[in-house]
Formats: sequence, C-alpha cells, structure tokens
Amino acid sequence: MERTRVGIIGCGNISGIYLKAGKTFDNLEIAACADIDLDRAKAKAAELDIPKACTVDELLADRDISIVVNLTIPRVHAGVCAAAIAAGKHVHVEKPLAVNIESGTAVVKAATDRGLRLGCAPDTFLGAGLQTCRKLIDDGWIGEPVAATAFMMSHGPEGWHPDPEFFFDVGGGPMFDMGPYYLTALVSLLGPVGVLSGTTRISFPTRTIGSEKKRGAKIEVAVPTHVIGTLQFESGPLATIVTSFDVWAANTPLLEIYGSEGSLSLPDPNGFGGPVRVRRMGAKEWSEVPLTHSYAENSRGIGVADMAASIAAGRPHRCSAEMAMHVLEIMEGIHVSASTECHYHPSTRCTRPEPMPMGLRAGLVEL
Repeated sequence: MERTRVGIIGCGNISGIYLKAGKTFDNLEIAACADIDLDRAKAKAAELDIPKACTVDELLADRDISIVVNLTIPRVHAGVCAAAIAAGKHVHVEKPLAVNIESGTAVVKAATDRGLRLGCAPDTFLGAGLQTCRKLIDDGWIGEPVAATAFMMSHGPEGWHPDPEFFFDVGGGPMFDMGPYYLTALVSLLGPVGVLSGTTRISFPTRTIGSEKKRGAKIEVAVPTHVIGTLQFESGPLATIVTSFDVWAANTPLLEIYGSEGSLSLPDPNGFGGPVRVRRMGAKEWSEVPLTHSYAENSRGIGVADMAASIAAGRPHRCSAEMAMHVLEIMEGIHVSASTECHYHPSTRCTRPEPMPMGLRAGLVEL
C-alpha cells in the first residue's frame, strides 16, 4: 500500500498521538513536524522517531508532503490552514475549524478554489463506540429519534494543562473546546441543525493556574465558561447541550439519544470505545451492546488516514469541512443567540458522513 506523507504543525500537548499515526495506520507516513518553537519540534521528533523537525515554512515548502495536520492553538487555526492550502497541501485541522464563521468560511473557500481537501477534528465519531451507536440508530433499535441530551461538566483545565491560557481566550471556552466532540457526534448521527438558542455566563472572571511552570499565574477570562444550547435538528429531534468549565462535580450523563421505542446511552465522544448501552421500550434495565466496529482504542489520526484513503479512491472524506463548518456555526450561533436573546437559524448544512465499514483490521480505514 502506498503511504501518504504527512507533516504536522504544532507540537503541543495533543501532538503525541498524531505523531504516532504512521505506526497506527498503514497508509500514513509522518514525514516531518514543525513548531514555532523549533526546540519543541526537535524534542518531539527525537522522542517519537520522526525523520525531520523543521520550521513551519520549511514544512510547507516540502513538495513530498501531501497532507498537513494543523495542531496549533484555535485562534491561529484559520491562518495556518490558509498558508498550507496556499502551499498546495490538503489539510486536516484540530477542532475547531476556526474561531468564527467568517474565517472558517474563508478557509473552506480557499480549499475549494484550489481543489484541495480540508478536514477537521474530532475524528472520534469514527471509532468503535459511536459507529456502534450509528448502526443501532440506523437499524431502528430505538425507533425514531425524538430527543437528545449532552453534558460536558468540569471546572476547566487550568489545574492540569501546562499552557491553559488559550482555553479562556477567543476560540476557547467549554463550547469551542469540548463542544465539537458532542456536536459532531450528534450531527453525524442525526444530521444538521435547523434552529437553535443559547444562554451563557462567565462564573469566574479570573482563573489561577495550578500546573507547574506557571503555577499561581492569573488568567483573565475572555469567553463564556458555562454555555447552554437547545437545538432542533432538521430530522425532528430536539437536543439540549450544556458545556461548562464552572462545575466542580456532576452526575449528568455524557450523551444520550431518546427514541420512540427506546433510549441509547452513548460513550464519551472524546474517546473511541464504549460502553454503549440501550434500554428498549418495556425493558427494566439497560443492556450493554457489544461494539460492532474497529478502533476502540485512542485512534486520533483516523480522520487523516480516511482523508488519504478518500483522495486515492476519489470519494468524500468523513471528517468533512462541511460538517466542521456546520458545527462551528452551531457553536457560534449559541453564543450569538445568548447575546441577542433570539433564536438562531444556521445557514450551513451538511450530510451525515458514510458509516465506517465493519470488520476492519488494525491499520485499515477501508476494506
């Protein structure tokens, strides 16, 4: 199998699992990594046996690299994507696609105009857990979906993350940071959202860093940190999503979908595995469902592998720019609705991505 050469820009906290993708997926070769801090890129390259560490400009000038994976901080996602597209590269970017609809739209247009692929995390919905949920819904196990709930409740990352400032800056906050996992899962299962509303607040205007090297430093919070959205999907279901960096503890479910003939308890959308549980009409207890698909372990990078395979096969890739743009507009729309006290009608749409094949062996993304 021909391997697609990939370059990774951004060697921060999340980069390690992506840099291992060349050993996880048969069709990928991680050829280089780059960072604005060249020493950090060199350290990652040495740690994970990456052949080249270089500057961003050097990586973009490398003609042998076909796909750039953009793992920079959210507020520069759009700019780095645009630079990679201008260099003739396909791009897969960490979530969110951009920090606002305007910059996201510009990046999508740039890729379209150049005939290049643009994809976006999260790719967790391609894992065994959520793909099992997709099969259960499509096979009618819970009947017609009528409602859903999603909760991401925490007190924020300032206590553990080594560089947590960006979580509280523009493009951060719990909705833009963690919302993409929950919303991408819901959109991939239920389709696009037709109308939404939102409410938000900032409960703690100042945060204190608790992790080492910056312990005790203060962060001025620039974005809402408790965000509630209500969504009406075009296919009919109503959903509530709550994302928070303001909650010390909670007993809420992560993600559930309720149907006319039963309920489905989904696994953490920030992971790839289970458990998946269903309770059908008349049942007295929940039943755990065996996973039907491959990739239950941490498989970040599967979206990049799927993009490479889709380019070779001439088919759409599953972590599409259209779905990422729709998720971005949902997130921004919730904040706009909160500030205007009006319903918000997204203008973007997307189709549900094709389900992953069953029976894949490790390393493959298609049969």
